[in-house]
Amino acid sequence: MLRVEKLEKRFGGIVALTEYYVQIEQGELMALIGPNGAGKTTVFNLLSGVLKPTNGKIYFQGQDITVKRPDQKAKLGIARTFQNIRLFNELSVTDNIKVAFHMHMGSGLWPTLLHLPRFRRTELEMSRKVDEFLDLLGLQAVRNELAKNLPYGTQRRVEIARALASAPKLLLLDEPAAGLNINETESLKNIITRIHKEYGLTILLVEHDMKMVMAICTRIQVLDRGRVLAVGSPAEIRSDSRVIAAYLGTGNGSGSA
Repeated sequence: MLRVEKLEKRFGGIVALTEYYVQIEQGELMALIGPNGAGKTTVFNLLSGVLKPTNGKIYFQGQDITVKRPDQKAKLGIARTFQNIRLFNELSVTDNIKVAFHMHMGSGLWPTLLHLPRFRRTELEMSRKVDEFLDLLGLQAVRNELAKNLPYGTQRRVEIARALASAPKLLLLDEPAAGLNINETESLKNIITRIHKEYGLTILLVEHDMKMVMAICTRIQVLDRGRVLAVGSPAEIRSDSRVIAAYLGTGNGSGSA
């Protein structure tokens, strides 16, 4: 699904990422961990097109997408959430989700203006899918609420619903549990697991909550100061002496990285 080779990003004289590599298979749920400043968000910004790499290559389903724009990558099937929530605050939950649908389900200018059958079919299908994602993310009760009026944890779920509405093949989740309490994190863990299984999505997850990472991911990659430190299964990462020393501390998977 995704192959990255020797990716590098420099900001002036600062090297944020160097010799970065990853290969993610279709249907895999993988985590990218590391301390603040390790380069995780830089990786996501490069993969999604927000930043252009200084060197290296990014291949998605065999296609070179290294320098494609964010909208081009989104149309190919790469969707992401952000560490800092980016909803349309003045739109309702439903309309926030519909915005993403229009990217790939729009019926065109004339069918829309004239309310032709194609437009009506598209609107019905869009409404059906919106209901599906509202149910999945537990958002039916707030479907008509403005995004700005929602609690932080609920906004997180709206952002994930909007990402799903863009019909992704690869979903990049940037610290989805940030700012959530224990109950909200547990609920989110179950939602991500369900999305992965029911939709067959390939997911790359950046997350500090190591309990969640160890519970749901099949493979973990560790970054250290812009370089790959280790890659392996949760058990391998948990017992890796370099990771224990640098991030996990006790090695029991209960701390933060």
